Amino acid sequence: MEHFIESDYLRRISLKREHIPSFNRFPFNLPSIQTLDKLSFHPNVTYFVGDNGMGKSTLLEAIAVAAGFNPEGGSFNFNFSTYDSHSELDNYIRLVKGVIKPSDGFFLRAETFYNVASNIEEMDREFGGGPPVIDSFGGVSLHQQSHGESFWATFMNRFRGNGLYIMDEPEAALSPLRQLSMLARIHELVQQNSQFIIATHSPIIMSYPNAAIIEFTEDGAKETSLEETGHYQMMKQFFEDRERILHHLLND
Repeated sequence: MEHFIESDYLRRISLKREHIPSFNRFPFNLPSIQTLDKLSFHPNVTYFVGDNGMGKSTLLEAIAVAAGFNPEGGSFNFNFSTYDSHSELDNYIRLVKGVIKPSDGFFLRAETFYNVASNIEEMDREFGGGPPVIDSFGGVSLHQQSHGESFWATFMNRFRGNGLYIMDEPEAALSPLRQLSMLARIHELVQQNSQFIIATHSPIIMSYPNAAIIEFTEDGAKETSLEETGHYQMMKQFFEDRERILHHLLND
């Protein structure tokens, strides 16, 4: 899978396998890492999909850190740390960047979004005098909104275009309707020279046309289509034959 255009911000990653201390310990024992050689990114949208425990979020975090983001999320200038829990994987991947640097960027992850919101409030308390940081997130404290609404406000207001945007399981904070709206906003940002790398379980979010979908399984990573992903097939089977599936689940 090779996609090269001038506005690629991230082109591919490779694993420095020769430097791995041991494939028997975390994170190198994860299926997505044990079989990893290199992965190329689509210039517009790349999805990481797969079951829990495959390592897609760990790999996504390593890519974000290697690209210059804070492990807990935020833009390139966020450097807070509430706890040091990210893996050492970023030290063992080689990131190939494009010839143009993004003028904007954000690492948005549902798991640690509360910490990002807290850091924004702290920055506005400590560094007065200029425009409040929260203004670029919609102007309303992210802690004074529901988790889903604050997540949505960040996505809609802070993502400005010409940027590299990495998102980890955004569906965790969004209703199906919001997920559909997210696709429309992703399309607007792609048309504004943006690149997305998204780890998701949601068939809605992974349905952006012509995107690269990389599915992680026990056998490693492979590029696939939406209809061939395990998530899509499971949801399709459930809605087409819900009663039979529920009968087996609840009566066996």
